[in-house]
Amino acid sequence: MNGQHPLWTAVALGSHTLKSRLVLPPMASGTGDAEGLVTDRTLEHYGRLVGERVAIAFVEYTYVHDTGRSEPNQLGLSRPEHRAGLARLAGLIRAQGAMPGIQLTHAGGKTDESLIGRQPLGASAVAIPAHGGDMPAPAPMTADEVSTLFAAFVQAAVWAEDAGFQVIEIHAAHGYFFNQWLSPITNRRGDRHGGSREARSALLIDLVRELRRVLSPKTLLSIRFPAQDRLDGGLTLEDGVWLAQRITAAGVDVLNVSSGLGGWRRGRDQRGEGYLVADARELRRRVGIPVIGVGGIQSLAYCAEVLNSQEVDLLAVGRALLANPAWPCAA
Repeated sequence: MNGQHPLWTAVALGSHTLKSRLVLPPMASGTGDAEGLVTDRTLEHYGRLVGERVAIAFVEYTYVHDTGRSEPNQLGLSRPEHRAGLARLAGLIRAQGAMPGIQLTHAGGKTDESLIGRQPLGASAVAIPAHGGDMPAPAPMTADEVSTLFAAFVQAAVWAEDAGFQVIEIHAAHGYFFNQWLSPITNRRGDRHGGSREARSALLIDLVRELRRVLSPKTLLSIRFPAQDRLDGGLTLEDGVWLAQRITAAGVDVLNVSSGLGGWRRGRDQRGEGYLVADARELRRRVGIPVIGVGGIQSLAYCAEVLNSQEVDLLAVGRALLANPAWPCAA
């Protein structure tokens, strides 16, 4: 294919113009050290992975508080000493020709005591339905703990912006912290953060508003978003549309539409490339901001089909790039 392939057309995002529609999604590399610091392996990994045709390259999920680690060699942005290595990483991505983004996360109840040195924290004492359903129930967070975690997300976002990241993404999908607050399966709280979907969504919406207040207007704000949980009693697509409209109004620039409490693995009824694009298409119809489609995208032909039909604005290609960083050159 020539340069007219729709994947290589420009698109407006906030006050920026992206050079293409190709996004490198956040994918755990396990290259950080035991303290969550960027290592030479981290730099080598992204130096290999980020090609010149990628518009936005997201650094993998990065914990904002030490109680939110998900794995031993996960990158962190919970302490000042994490900043220098991430600044080097943002500079490397920019030098590769892509806009550097970073995904900020907290595991909530989706972690293990051996990693964080205490019982995991969650919205409620409900085990997260992941990893075969054998996870222990977390400790319900107190009001003070909620405030501490909220502040940690804000601080990490400010540090990330100072380090040179132009896109800040909050991970609210895949059964992690915010997904646990959004879903009626895992949020059984009796305080102002539980009950109705307005109450369950308030923490995330408040964070979006606060980040919009403290970050530069030029810094793009993304939410990795669960359109639905695909679990009985969980978030429905109707809930996803409702929430998407409200976080858009709060100041989000782009929605990165993924899956919910069931994790990133596809359901039995989801086959073929772009198995989550249908959800993204529905949200795009109902919100006024760009939407990223994801889900096992492998071929340039599929990318052309989806973009030509205007189902989504950008496409996140993960495993295909991980297997072959030269994949885009086939176009």
